[in-house]
Amino acid sequence: MDVLRILLAILLPPLGVFLQVGIGLHFWLNILLTLFGYIPGIIHAIWVIIRK
Repeated sequence: MDVLRILLAILLPPLGVFLQVGIGLHFWLNILLTLFGYIPGIIHAIWVIIRK
């Protein structure tokens, strides 16, 4: 299941975070990072998925 989340995190970072932790601090932070730059959003999403 983590492989699917990581693939989704690469395509759409907030979706990968949402599937891992739901709507919370990490989700909103990831949306903000993705808006500032796609790569920071991906890095944060993968970090959240691997950490949990």
